[in-house]
Amino acid sequence: MLQFELLATDPQSHARRGRLTLNHGVIQTPIFMPVGTYGTVKGVMPRSLEEMGAQIILGNTFHLWMRPGLDVMRQFGGLHAFERWSRPILTDSGGFQVWSLGDMRKITEEGVHFASPVNGDKLFMSPEVSIEIQTVLNSDIVMQLDECTPYETKGQRTTEAQARASMEMSRRWAVRSRDAFERLANPNALFGIVQGGMFEHLRQESLEALVEMNFPGYAVGGVSVGEPKEEMLRIMAHTPHRLPAEKPRYLMGVGTPEDLVQGVAEGVDMFDCVMPTRNARNGTIFTRYGDLKIRNARHKADPGPLDPTCT
Repeated sequence: MLQFELLATDPQSHARRGRLTLNHGVIQTPIFMPVGTYGTVKGVMPRSLEEMGAQIILGNTFHLWMRPGLDVMRQFGGLHAFERWSRPILTDSGGFQVWSLGDMRKITEEGVHFASPVNGDKLFMSPEVSIEIQTVLNSDIVMQLDECTPYETKGQRTTEAQARASMEMSRRWAVRSRDAFERLANPNALFGIVQGGMFEHLRQESLEALVEMNFPGYAVGGVSVGEPKEEMLRIMAHTPHRLPAEKPRYLMGVGTPEDLVQGVAEGVDMFDCVMPTRNARNGTIFTRYGDLKIRNARHKADPGPLDPTCT
C-alpha cells in the first residue's frame, strides 16, 4: 500500500513537499533514509534512530540474503521484527551489490550468476528471486531488479550502445519484477528504476517506458557509480522532475549535504547513502563550514562546539 500526497511546491524550482503513507507509517518528504545494510544502521540503536527523527530506513536485499538468510527472516516474520523497527523500511533490489562484484559475476538476460562473497557458493539472482527475497523481508517499498550501468569499465567509458543494452534489459527486468510482485501478492509498493547511464535521451526512454507500467513510485539509479560530479548533477537536473508529479521520486545512493539540497531543488523526494554514517564512524563531521575531521590533532584541546552556530 502506498499513498502520496503533494502538499506544496516551490515556484522558483522543482522542489516540493509531500506526505507518503505506507503500511508501517507516514513519511514527510523530502526525506533522507539512513542505510542499515544488515538490518541495523551501524553504531546506532533503533530507539536512537527514532529519537533522531528517522522516519524510514533502508535495508540491503543482497546482504540480508547472504546473512542471516531467508530462513531466519521467515522465522522472524520479516525485517521489522528482526531489527525491532516499527516504522517503514525500503529495500534495494540487490542489483548494485551484484554489479559491484565485478569479475565474480556474469550477467545474462535471465539474471546474474555469481559466487557468494561469504563462502564462494554459486548463486543466482533474477528479478523473480529479488522480489521473492523482498517479499519475505516485507519491506514497505520494494525495488525492481535492475542492471546498474557503470560509468566506465576497466578505464573505458561506457558507450551509448552499451548503455542502451543495459537500460533495455533493466526495462525488461522491470516487467518481470512487476509480474513476480503481483504473483506473490506482495501487499507493499514496488518502485521502477530509471537507467540509461549518462545519456539523457536514454534516460528519457527508460522513464517513459516505466511510467507506462504505472509503478506506485520511481527511482533514478545508475548515479554515484564513479562518474564525475558534474555528470551526476547533469542527470539529476534532467531526470527527476520529468517523473510523474503525483508519484514519489527517489534518487539512489546520493547523500552529501550539498547534493541533498540540489536534489530537492530538482524535485527529488527521497534519498539514501551510506556516507553520513560511514563518515561519522571514521570521525568526519558535517558542519555548515564544511567537513570537520575530529581526529586531527589540532582538535585535541579545542573546547569549542563542533559548529559555533549550533546550540
